[in-house]
Amino acid sequence: MSDEGRIPPRSGVAFELAKGERLVVIDPEGCQVADLLAFGRHDVREVLSNGRTLDYEETIRLTTGNRLWSNRSRVLLTIEADTVGCHDFLLTPCSADTFRHFYPDKPVHRGCFGNLAEALAPWGIEPDSIPVAFNCFMNVPVAADGRIEVLPPPGKPGDSVTFRAEEDLIIGLTACSAYASNGGSFKPIDYRIER
Repeated sequence: MSDEGRIPPRSGVAFELAKGERLVVIDPEGCQVADLLAFGRHDVREVLSNGRTLDYEETIRLTTGNRLWSNRSRVLLTIEADTVGCHDFLLTPCSADTFRHFYPDKPVHRGCFGNLAEALAPWGIEPDSIPVAFNCFMNVPVAADGRIEVLPPPGKPGDSVTFRAEEDLIIGLTACSAYASNGGSFKPIDYRIER
C-alpha cells in the first residue's frame, strides 16, 4: 500500500511517516531540488541534524547506505536507494532573506523556509525550530580551498531517493524555490509513502 503526492513548484507539504515506512522523493522532470526535514513525532524538539550526520557518517556526500541523524544522536532516516548520488546537507532552506541577499533583482519569495514553516505549523513546529534541510538532488561542490558553489542539479526525469523511517516522524518536503539551486527554473517534486 502506498500514498502518492505531487508538490507544485515553489511550495511545500508536511506529513507523518511511521517507523518502518519508506519515503520515495522523485524528481519527475529533472533538475529540481527538494528540501527534506524530519522531526520526532512524539517530541518535535528532536530534529534532523546536519552536524551530527556529517560527523557520524564521516562524509558530506550522503547516498545509499548512509543514515541521517538527529540532534539527540539517534538515526531518523536511512537512505535505502539513490539514483542520483548528489545531495546537499550544508545549506539552509532558502527564505525571503535569501532572495534579498542573492537575487536583489528578482521578486522576493518566502522560499522553502516559509513553505516549511507553514506546512509544519499544525504540529506545533515554529519557524525557529527549522534546521538545515537535507537538500535532495542539490549540487553544492566544495573546492579545495573550501569555497562552495551552487550548480544546477544533475537529476534526470524520474530520478529518486528512498528513505526508510527509523522512528515515527513528521516530514517536511518542498519543491525548492531558489533560482541557482534549480538551474533557473522551477518544477514539481513527487513523493510516495510506502507502507
